[in-house]
Amino acid sequence: MYVADETTFAFIIHPIDAKADVARKYPLLGQHLPEPTIDFLCAFWPPVYISQIEGVRSRATGKSLTGHFIACPYTPRRMMQLPEREVYRKIIQTGRLAERLGADMLGLGAFTSVVGDAGITIAQQLGIPVTTGDAYTISIAAQAVIEAGQQMGIKARQATAAVVGATGSIGSVCAELLARQVGKLILIGRREDALNEVRGRCEGQGAVVSVSTDVHDMREAELILTVTSAIGSIIEPEHLKPGAVVCDVARPRDVSRAVEEKRDDVLVIEGGMVDVPGPVDFHFNFGFPSGKSYACMAETMALALEGRLEDYTLGRDIALERVFEIEEIAGRHGFQLSGLRSFEREVTAEHIADVQERAHTRRRTFQAKPALG
Repeated sequence: MYVADETTFAFIIHPIDAKADVARKYPLLGQHLPEPTIDFLCAFWPPVYISQIEGVRSRATGKSLTGHFIACPYTPRRMMQLPEREVYRKIIQTGRLAERLGADMLGLGAFTSVVGDAGITIAQQLGIPVTTGDAYTISIAAQAVIEAGQQMGIKARQATAAVVGATGSIGSVCAELLARQVGKLILIGRREDALNEVRGRCEGQGAVVSVSTDVHDMREAELILTVTSAIGSIIEPEHLKPGAVVCDVARPRDVSRAVEEKRDDVLVIEGGMVDVPGPVDFHFNFGFPSGKSYACMAETMALALEGRLEDYTLGRDIALERVFEIEEIAGRHGFQLSGLRSFEREVTAEHIADVQERAHTRRRTFQAKPALG
């Protein structure tokens, strides 16, 4: 398939940690304004141009791709506080900036992809195709938790896995993928009726499947994939068994910082880090090492390289076939699961060995269910 050299994409980002993320673009504002002030003022800012992206190159065709980071200035908290129509309006304004920049494909990042109907209304108001990137996020997240488990000595077929946020558009399909690979699967969410619907899609794939509305039940799992749309953290130190692997796909994170501070016997990884083909330069530090991106960004780039300039992953009903398709497209152009990261740091063999050693010691006193009283 021929892909023109001048194909261009844009990807919408937004501040998640108000001070830290604003400081990436405006250091003085991030350093000197308190977080509540930044959170309040960002609602009045117009869309922000962040940087040009250069050097993405298909391994299959040799074609190059250029792109743009553009920012919707709302934080997740503001998106949840404001009327939905106001959030739509700001995201659509940001999308129109992408149109003026000549983008042929637009990706929605982080909370911009989950507002309202998960991209459908936004795509209807724009003249360029849109994707949330969720299909490739699902693929990479499932790969990452299995790979991290292998490095920790956990055999997937004999393991218990848990999906937290299992009724969501990403979590439900991740559950379908993991049901084919693990021995037991626990689906955790807020509504039992919705959990049972996902359970019906997972049963018969190989795993023994159960559902729970109690987050403490993840203490039974060796492999945990968490992808809720919560504003604050929901996974605390007491929720995890020694030696567990947690793949946190959510932004903002589902895993509390207290887990990093108190549970050096578990491995927490960031879901969705991908190697980008070619000498890519994002001209902006969004928190990843050079040459790597989130899976949702990678889906946008892969579609542009493929010439699939059409609305792709939108809405909350994501077909497993679409996940397999984008996995094949991305792989052909050279995108692939990257190394593992934990709380912005590379996961090394030494780190894994340390976690395994501490987990071995603490298993002696571990209780699968917390003691009452």
